[in-house]
Amino acid sequence: MTHYAVTNPATGETIAEYPCATDEQIQSALAKAENAYRQWSRTVGTAERAALIKRVAELHAERREELAGIIVREMGKPIDQARGEIDVCIDIYRYYADNAERFLRDEPIEASSGGFAFIRRQPLGVLIGIMPWNFPFYQVARFAGPNLILGNTILLKHAPQCPQSALALESLFMDAGLPEGAYVNIFATNEQVSDVIADPRVQGVSLTGSERAGAAVAKQAGQHLKKVVLELGGSDAFLVLDTDDIDSAVEMAVVGRLENNGQACNGSKRILVMNDIYDEFTEKFSAAMAAHRPTDPGVEGATLGPLSSANATRNLKHQVEKALEQGAVAKTGGAAPHNNFFSPTVLTDVTPEMDVYHEELFGPVAVMYRVASEEEAIELANSSPFGLGSIIISQDEEKALRVADRLDVGMVFINEVGGESAELPFGGVKRSGFGRELGRLGIDEFVNKKLIRMKG
Repeated sequence: MTHYAVTNPATGETIAEYPCATDEQIQSALAKAENAYRQWSRTVGTAERAALIKRVAELHAERREELAGIIVREMGKPIDQARGEIDVCIDIYRYYADNAERFLRDEPIEASSGGFAFIRRQPLGVLIGIMPWNFPFYQVARFAGPNLILGNTILLKHAPQCPQSALALESLFMDAGLPEGAYVNIFATNEQVSDVIADPRVQGVSLTGSERAGAAVAKQAGQHLKKVVLELGGSDAFLVLDTDDIDSAVEMAVVGRLENNGQACNGSKRILVMNDIYDEFTEKFSAAMAAHRPTDPGVEGATLGPLSSANATRNLKHQVEKALEQGAVAKTGGAAPHNNFFSPTVLTDVTPEMDVYHEELFGPVAVMYRVASEEEAIELANSSPFGLGSIIISQDEEKALRVADRLDVGMVFINEVGGESAELPFGGVKRSGFGRELGRLGIDEFVNKKLIRMKG
């Protein structure tokens, strides 16, 4: 059975199939990446690497419609959002190209005993990236952009349902002028990935995916003493502490929940609202969610497409059905999906005894919680096993900052949805993983911070 295949989630049609790599092809990829590293890291300077990555950004812009179309076919993202994903990739590559020399400049240290010392940032070697289907170009940009500029080389194992994204990216890097082996796509099996992680030529692993995949990769990396960065799941809280514009807060909550068909790790999955505005907010939020009807994602202006696969649909359907069986109430939605088209659903009356209280809902399903105080909101937000991000809505800046300081998450956005950008670090704590991507911190993960000391 073919492991890598494009199956359009809107139609169920399998468009193309690709065979997994042979063990010989995996070994060839490793050899190419190792050979390229010697040239890429030692004879190609930072400025030249940055210029090539800037060309990668230009090719994303030139091929924007083609790449966006691939995203729509492979995982069902609405076309406008698919174009937006490519635009964000362009920003990321340009950001690292423009700031590479500043980020990698030697960092002096004042030596107490005289002489001088400094930190020199150097690459580690060959890295493997294990990427997800929900942002097939953006996730690669976050990993590949900074690490290629640093001088590392990349083996990229993409999600099995995104082979055309994977091939388009490999072609794009080669067309930009990177040397053979600097960026290599591998249609690897899980067993082959385990072998790659164990290979002494590989120095680090970056994975974006599920908790289970993250735990497995972290275990393998730990056994072989490899650096690992994990960006895993999330059940982000959207905390409405106070507002004089409920309609605006509702609109932000809907955007935060339905982005990417509700399939974003940092989507606003839990909506926490103060008691005095809870009833009005919940009614308006439920109506606004219901107004978004899933449709063909290739249609201009579509806001909600299908879930990414039949398996994703089954999983979410099971979670919602179990929540209802255990006593949750569906304010809107909750009906069985039609094929992979899942109607927006709003659940209330969820308690800690229910499975859904502790789970991540990957799709257009939100859970509403009534809170009576700032302290209760913080406690409820922190009760999740995840710790990726949160959004706070409040007109009181001091209150918002006070609450932000106490949230057990990697990111907090105040009065803003979709505030992520190339210069802002992205990552979480607890079961959402560890390490950071984007910003200055994103180029500082897979790096040898070498101390050089000269005695006075």
